[in-house]
Amino acid sequence: MSENKVAVITAGGSGMGAASARRLAADGFKVAILSSSGKGEALAAELGGIGVTGSNQSNDDLKRLIDLAVSTFGRIDVLVNSAGHGPRAEITAITDEDWHKGMDVYLMNVVRPVRLVAPVMKAQKSGSIVNISTAWAFEPSSMFPTSAVFRAGLAAYTKIFADTYAADNIRINNVLPGWIDSLPGTEERRESVPMKRYGTSEEIAATVAFLASEGAGYITGQNIRVDGGLTRSV
Repeated sequence: MSENKVAVITAGGSGMGAASARRLAADGFKVAILSSSGKGEALAAELGGIGVTGSNQSNDDLKRLIDLAVSTFGRIDVLVNSAGHGPRAEITAITDEDWHKGMDVYLMNVVRPVRLVAPVMKAQKSGSIVNISTAWAFEPSSMFPTSAVFRAGLAAYTKIFADTYAADNIRINNVLPGWIDSLPGTEERRESVPMKRYGTSEEIAATVAFLASEGAGYITGQNIRVDGGLTRSV
């Protein structure tokens, strides 16, 4: 792989986003990381990249990140969109405000940076976008109502974007993690997984790295489940 490849990671200060940044850096990418906590800047410095402290819910912060990546490295080959945690409540108890927060966390976290990165990738005639979604996008759980609803919407967005930009050699795919070790572990959840264990952030990162690679060059518009068989029958 060319040593000039560049990956931008949003919400990359911890968990699966940080693991993805580490894996892509290990694969030779220069990384640009956005995090609201400041951990992304620290991680980027550790990995020899660049970081911005800001929110993926802010168009201005995202533009700072994208502009910095382009001005520093000259291109963007990969965009990885991770997310924080949105509101949770019984389905009819979720307020209008919390539904809007859920949309910001789980759908607009992709729409905003993709809007900024797509012209860069189109000019290059290449690019890969990978969104970290959820295994419950197609088999929703009442435990994660706003996540399930808006990540189902993300699946539709991804397919429409794939149709629109495939001819420009821009790919977009979603990774759908199940129970991952960045979440608190419970025996009940572990037993619900056919493989009888939690997945690791590094396993999600490996899937992200594959989808970012040339080996996945014919894959776009897909939702890749990484859940130990949890939703195998869906």
